[in-house]
Amino acid sequence: MAACEPTADRFMDLTVPEYAYMFGFLQADGHLRQGAGNKGRLSVEINVRDLDLLRAFQRLTPYNSSITERIRSTNFAERSHTAIWTLCSLEARTTINRLGLPYGRKSMTISPPECAFSRRDYPRGVVDADGSVGHTGQGWPFVSLTTASTALGSYLCFYAGKVTGAERGLKRNARDGIYNVLYTKENAQKLAADLSYDGCLSLNRKKAAAERRRGSGERARPDAKELCHPALAAAQRPSPHAERALAV
Repeated sequence: MAACEPTADRFMDLTVPEYAYMFGFLQADGHLRQGAGNKGRLSVEINVRDLDLLRAFQRLTPYNSSITERIRSTNFAERSHTAIWTLCSLEARTTINRLGLPYGRKSMTISPPECAFSRRDYPRGVVDADGSVGHTGQGWPFVSLTTASTALGSYLCFYAGKVTGAERGLKRNARDGIYNVLYTKENAQKLAADLSYDGCLSLNRKKAAAERRRGSGERARPDAKELCHPALAAAQRPSPHAERALAV
């Protein structure tokens, strides 16, 4: 990360790979909350096993921020141990908000940045936050993204199509209105190899999973620590918005 020393004038310059990744992750898994007056905060809460990523965000940010941990019972686990990165600076929040992370509810409205950004790193951040890298129930490698945003889903379909040659489209899940975009077998290997490269900022466990996909088209036994995806996405052309975003 030597190429991006944390200075205010370059903070969130999305042509810098680390910031492009960070912004993609924040869009998908971060939360901007507005308080009274100029008060507010940006926060990201993830499993404590991924604490190193939050420390990287903290090092990339030239403003005071904090990392805390909490253990609680949730609907998904009796004992959930998470880490939370919190940033309160108004200047920093304003920069991130102008780039395309809205205050409050955002899942359906987020979209790729309109400014220039590092093309490989931004989508990797989105997939690390709201996607999966692993094996299907039949043992095939896969890369997937789950999102409520039409613009974000369309962008990934268009980007992955350029990398793999495979067309994927968007169709909302009838149960919850969410898009599930999925690539398997050789297409998953090509996409994972393009997004993840030596020295890139990423979730270490997903980067390791992507590296295990390279160089082998054979079925693999699913790792118990990796997620299994249930179904394929439907085929349909990406939206014009995705084409404009990739061309930036």
